[in-house]
Amino acid sequence: MSKLFAFSGSDDFCPGGSIYPNLKESSLFLYPNQDVYFPPCKRYRISAPFVFAGGKFEQKKPSIEVLPDECLFEIFRRLPGGQERSTCACVSKRWLTLVSNIRRDEISDNKTPQASDLEHENTDKKGGVSSEDVDLDVEGDGYLSRSLDGKKATDIRLASIAVGTASRGGLGKLFIRGSKSRHGVTTVGLRAISRGCPSLRVLSLWNLSSVGDEGLCEIANGCHQLEKLDLCHCPSITDKSLLAVAKGCPNLTDLTIEGCANIGNEGLQAIARSCPNLKSVSIKDCPLVGDQGVASLLSSASYSLTKVKLQALNITDVSLAVIGHYGKAVTDLSLTSLPNVSEKGFWVMGNGHGLQKLKSFTVTSCRGATDSGLEAVGKGCPNLKQLCLSKCPFLSDKGLSSLAKAAGSLECLQLEECHRISQFGFFCSLINCGAKLKVISFANCLGIKDLNSGLPPLSPCESLRSLSIHNCPGFGDASLFALGKLCPQLQHVELCGLHGITDAGVLLLLESCEAGLLKVNLSGCVNLSDKVVQTISNLHGWTLELLNLNGCKISDASLVAIAKNCQLLTDLDISKCTITDSGIAALAHFNPINLQILSVSGCSMVSDKSLPSLGKLGETLLGLNLQQCKAISSRAVELLTEQLWRCDILF
Repeated sequence: MSKLFAFSGSDDFCPGGSIYPNLKESSLFLYPNQDVYFPPCKRYRISAPFVFAGGKFEQKKPSIEVLPDECLFEIFRRLPGGQERSTCACVSKRWLTLVSNIRRDEISDNKTPQASDLEHENTDKKGGVSSEDVDLDVEGDGYLSRSLDGKKATDIRLASIAVGTASRGGLGKLFIRGSKSRHGVTTVGLRAISRGCPSLRVLSLWNLSSVGDEGLCEIANGCHQLEKLDLCHCPSITDKSLLAVAKGCPNLTDLTIEGCANIGNEGLQAIARSCPNLKSVSIKDCPLVGDQGVASLLSSASYSLTKVKLQALNITDVSLAVIGHYGKAVTDLSLTSLPNVSEKGFWVMGNGHGLQKLKSFTVTSCRGATDSGLEAVGKGCPNLKQLCLSKCPFLSDKGLSSLAKAAGSLECLQLEECHRISQFGFFCSLINCGAKLKVISFANCLGIKDLNSGLPPLSPCESLRSLSIHNCPGFGDASLFALGKLCPQLQHVELCGLHGITDAGVLLLLESCEAGLLKVNLSGCVNLSDKVVQTISNLHGWTLELLNLNGCKISDASLVAIAKNCQLLTDLDISKCTITDSGIAALAHFNPINLQILSVSGCSMVSDKSLPSLGKLGETLLGLNLQQCKAISSRAVELLTEQLWRCDILF
C-alpha cells in the first residue's frame, strides 16, 4: 500500500509526484477494514451547460429560452391542465406573460382543468414569479374577488391573477386603486385579465393615469359578461373606450364615471344605444358631459334605470326636464353642484309626472333649488320617502313648509346648511309632513333661533322616532319643550354641539318620551350635568343601548347611575368628562353590564388604578378608547392589551 502512495513516476495517473506528500496523513483516509477510502464527490447543481471560450467558462443560454415566443405559446396552450400552466408561469416574467395571454378558447386540451393552488404575485430580482398567496376572496354571490392597492397594482400581479384564477372558474370582481408608481397598471395587465378572466363581471379602476383606451378596449373585447364598470380619475380614457364597452358588454347594468376629463357625450350615447339593462348611472366632474349624453341615457333606459347621480357637470335645465319625463323607473336621484340648472329646471322636472317611483331625492349646492321648484318636485313625486337638502341658499321657511305638505309620503327629512330656515320652518315641516314622518335631522342651520313665545295647540307627531339637531346654535330650551309635546314616541335623540340647551330643557324632552329611548347622543352639550344622566338612567335605562356624553359636565355619579340602571347599554362615550378611577370602578362593579364599546378619551383623571376595572369590563368589550388619557402609562396599556386579546384598544 505504501508503494501506491509513494508512486512518483511519469505516468499520467498522477504526474508530478505523490498525491499525499506526507505519508502519515494518508492513514487518516483509511477505514479499519478497507484498503483505500474514496471520499464522495459533491455534485454541483448546474442550471445550464458551460462552454470554455476565451480562457474562461461561460454559461450557455438554455435551449428552451432560445425558442421564440410563438413556439413557447404553442407549447403552453397544449399543456394538459391548469396546474401545469400555473407552474410554468412561475419560471420567469416572460413565461408568465405568455401564459397569461392564452385565451380559454385557444387551449387545445378539452379536459376539465385541475384545481391549482398556485397564485403568482411578486417578481423576484431574477425575474421569476413567486407563488405567494394573492388573498382571493369568494363573496356571497360566488364570484372570486381581488383588490390591488397602491404599489401592489402592477401588470405582473394582474397576469398572475389571470393565470391563477383560470382554474377556479375565473375572476368575477376586480378592484384596482393605482398610485404614482412607475410600475403601475398598463394595457399589458388589462390584456392579461381580458384573456384569462372572460367571466369578469365587476371592474373598478381608480387613479390609473397609465391606463388608456387600448387597455379598456381589451377588457371590452374579452370580458363580455361585464356588468359593473367604475372609472375614477383615469385621464387617458376617452369616448373610444366607452364605444368599445357598449359594443362588447351589452349586459352592463352599473356605470360610474368620475374625474375623467376626456369622456363626453359620444361615449354615453353609445352606452345608451347598446346597453338596454342599465340600472345605475353616476357621473361626476366630467367637463365634456352635457345634456346630450345625460338625455340619451335617461331616454334609452327609461324603464330600467333606477339610480341616477349627477355631480359637477355642465348640464342645464334640459337634462332635468328629460329626467322628469323619462325617469319612470328612477327610485334614487342625487343632484349636486349643478351651476347651470335654474329654478325652471326643478319646476319642469317636478311637473313632468315621470318620477312617480322616486323614493329618495338629494339636492346639494344647486342654486335652482328654490321654494317653487322644490314644491313642484314634492307634488310630482307622490312616493317620495327620503329628502336630503344641503346648501340650498334660496330655500325659505315657506318653501320648506309647502314641500313638506306636498310630499305626503315623506318618512325622512334632512337639512344641512340651509341658513334661511328658521324655527318656524322647522316646526312647520314637522307638523305638515303628515303621519308617516319617522326621521328629522337639521345640521348647521344658522338661521334657527329659539322660540320667543309658545306655539299654538298642535296635534302631536306620533310617527316621529328619530330627532337629530347638530350644531344649530340658536336651538334652546324652549324648542326642546315644544318638541317634547309634539313628539312623544321618540326612540333616538341626537342633540350635538348645542351650547344653548341646559338641564331644564333636556329634562322636559326626556320626561315626554313615552316609548323608551334606545339611543341618546348629547356630545358637545357643555351645559348638561349629572342630573340629565340620572334622569335618562331612571326613565329609559331599561331600553337604552347607546349613550354619548362626550364633553358634558358629568362626574362619577353619572357612571354609578348608568351602572345600576342601564343593563342593556352596549356603547358608552364619556370622553372629555371629569370622571375618575372611582367612576370606572363603579361601572365595573355592578353586574350584569354588557358594554361592548367604551370611550374615555381625554379623561385626564383616569389612571393606572383603573386597570383592574377595565380588565373586568373587558370580558365583554370589543373596543376601548384610551387616547389622550395622560395618567395611564404605556406599560398599563401593554398589560391590558395582553389581557383583552379580543378588544381593539386605541391609545
